[in-house]
Amino acid sequence: MTEQSFEYRLRVRYAECDAQHVVFNARYGDYVDIAINEYVRMLFGHYQNMLDQGLDMQVVNMNLSWKAPARFDEVLCARIHPGKLGNTSFVVRVEFFRFGDDTHIMDAEVTYVMIDPATMSKKAIPPSVRELLAAGAPGKLISHAGEEV
Repeated sequence: MTEQSFEYRLRVRYAECDAQHVVFNARYGDYVDIAINEYVRMLFGHYQNMLDQGLDMQVVNMNLSWKAPARFDEVLCARIHPGKLGNTSFVVRVEFFRFGDDTHIMDAEVTYVMIDPATMSKKAIPPSVRELLAAGAPGKLISHAGEEV
């Protein structure tokens, strides 16, 4: 864990692996989404708190770059950093590492657009939300992996 990032840990399940005995490439989109949902929960307290403000977010771009394979029963650490903040959009950067040996597994860069959930139209990021997104959640950790620390 680094003090500059939020970290989410998950364990690779058997059903997420392919015939090559590594995590199937499409599963990384799921991993990114789960990790960012935990990050948003850390920032807002609960996703519903954002919805109660008349705000929601939609993915408009996701880029993945693989570095090394991940395998069944390994624990992956998703380290999340805030990226560029626009008027209605923002970027979240996610780096995946193997727990224990810190092998760099994959990087993701996800661009979101803030929307009004009632109209599904773009909405400017309010100043209070902008502050949360810019600050991120450095030094915070959530683990669903059951790893021994």
